[in-house]
Amino acid sequence: MELPIILSVITLVVMLALSVPIGISIGSCVAVAVLFGDLPVEFLLQKMFTSIDSFPLLAVPFFILAGEIMQKGSMAQALLNISRCLVGHITGGMAHVSILTSMFYGALSGSSPATVAAVGGIMIPAMEKEGYSKDFSAAVNTASGCLGVMIPPSVPLIIYGTTANVSVGDLFLCGIVPGIFIGILLMVLSYFMSKRYGYVGTSTRASVGDTMKALGKAKYALLVPLIVLGGIYGGITTPTEAGAIAVIYAFAVEGFVLKTLSLRAVMDIFKGASLTSASIFIVVATASAFGQLLMIYNVPDTLVEWLSGMAGNKNLLLFAVVILLLVTGTFMDALANILILTPLLQPLLITAGVDMTHFGIIMIVACSLGFLTPPVGVNLFVGCGIAKISIERLSYAVLPFLGVMIIGLLVLTYVPAISLFILK
Repeated sequence: MELPIILSVITLVVMLALSVPIGISIGSCVAVAVLFGDLPVEFLLQKMFTSIDSFPLLAVPFFILAGEIMQKGSMAQALLNISRCLVGHITGGMAHVSILTSMFYGALSGSSPATVAAVGGIMIPAMEKEGYSKDFSAAVNTASGCLGVMIPPSVPLIIYGTTANVSVGDLFLCGIVPGIFIGILLMVLSYFMSKRYGYVGTSTRASVGDTMKALGKAKYALLVPLIVLGGIYGGITTPTEAGAIAVIYAFAVEGFVLKTLSLRAVMDIFKGASLTSASIFIVVATASAFGQLLMIYNVPDTLVEWLSGMAGNKNLLLFAVVILLLVTGTFMDALANILILTPLLQPLLITAGVDMTHFGIIMIVACSLGFLTPPVGVNLFVGCGIAKISIERLSYAVLPFLGVMIIGLLVLTYVPAISLFILK
């Protein structure tokens, strides 16, 4: 391996160890490679600019803005109420409410940390009041927040689709069942853990009337995924246009129908969406430059050489790639993983006969687990802030949920029909 690549990797590791933001860390490691390598100084800036010059990527700020609007409004609370009516009476009811609400909210926000913040901010204190331990409450909400990027519309799915040149619409459609599947696994685990620790559900099952009333109040929120996915698969809109429609719909409903938005709330919405979008695009730009750098120094050829012995065995290759994604997810942001590893792995996977839409679901689920593992586990930091516990304590509490999600990931990897049957 050549000196510029070695120095850039060392720079990246050191900066991540110092908790420097991932976008700055990657940009710095590319700058080091440019400085010590035979590359023009303009390389980094040119690649950063061209990488975000993409129409499909416009969907990212739109879905983030729509999620911010619904988080600041009343839609998140409405989803929580319908979840409480549907599953609140089951053993460990509050845990199931958290998971089901995260599944619903994932169809609105497309962001894992945002899902933890929106749902966990309400549910973690509520679960503690109901007698659930602080560790269990935080772990359930932190883990179920990962459903925010599995269930479409999802920002990482958009990034993967543009990187791998795969239909974002197909990825959205194929992400529905896997997201629900992982959510069910989390609910099953929560049920048995609640049995063990004595966490019970509400004393009475919600009546049909109460459920229908809650459903009526949540109707505006439940229409969002129908509008988005219906527009895409009806051939009416592109994913980017669907994101813009979601923003207009959310503003119209929260601002003029439900009247939940004040001028201050609107300013906070735009501020939050701008900061989140900016941080994502910095990662996209710098990671794309780093990926190009790896191409220039033939790192893909080295990786292919390491994995070439597995190319004839698709199952073994997929297992190796899943392990690689889980390892890199512990120290690299999900978007950076997608942007850097997808171009490197795609030729080898296509040669082995792996469907790239199916692999997109594998990659997003695998990368989402990185939200639960230090040192870059963003969900852990959000959960710690809400529950007021240490990251070490929460990291230990979330281990059972992480284990179940890894089992679910392996099932999705080796049973592609779970993801792809909806396209047939």
